[in-house]
Amino acid sequence: MNAGAAGATPGPASKVLGRPALLERFGRPRSLRVVFTNGCFDLLHAGHVLYLDAARRLGDVLVVGLNTDASVRRLKGPSRPLVRERDRAVVLAGLASVDVVTPFDEDTPAELIAALLPDVLVKGGDYDLGGIVGREAVEASGGRVEVIPFVEGHSTTELLRRVRESQSDPEAVP
Repeated sequence: MNAGAAGATPGPASKVLGRPALLERFGRPRSLRVVFTNGCFDLLHAGHVLYLDAARRLGDVLVVGLNTDASVRRLKGPSRPLVRERDRAVVLAGLASVDVVTPFDEDTPAELIAALLPDVLVKGGDYDLGGIVGREAVEASGGRVEVIPFVEGHSTTELLRRVRESQSDPEAVP
C-alpha cells in the first residue's frame, strides 16, 4: 500500500514537529501527562531505546527534544554529528515509545522546556538532579523531574571508541 492510500498509517516523519506545532498540540492547558527528554541521539543504541521506553512509561505522551546539527557541533565539536538531524529525527520518531520529536537549536533545551512545561522532565542517570536544565521551571509549574538509571556500557562515546578500535584492528568486533 502506498503512503497516499486511504487508511495508510502516517510515517515517522509525521511525528517530527516544530515548536509552534508542538505547543499548539501539547501546550497547556492539556489533559494528557506530557513527559519530556532531550539529547543529540547521534548514534542510536540500545541504551537510548531502553531509556526512552522507561521515560515513556512515566506519562501519556513522550516528547523528545533533539539538538539540531548546529547545536551538536557547538556541543560536541566540528566532527559531529555523524548522522544528520533529519535522519536522527526520523529514526527517533520511528520508535514506538516516542510520540513526538521536536528539534531545538539552542545549546540547552531551557527555552523549549519553559514553553512546553512538561508534567515530567526526564534525564539519564549520568545527570545529577541539581544540574538538570529546566528543572526549576518544571517544578515551579507543578511538574516533577525523574532521573532514569544509566545503562552501563551503552553510550555513543563508547560506541565511537569501539568503532575506531576496530578500524585499527580488523580482528576486533565493534
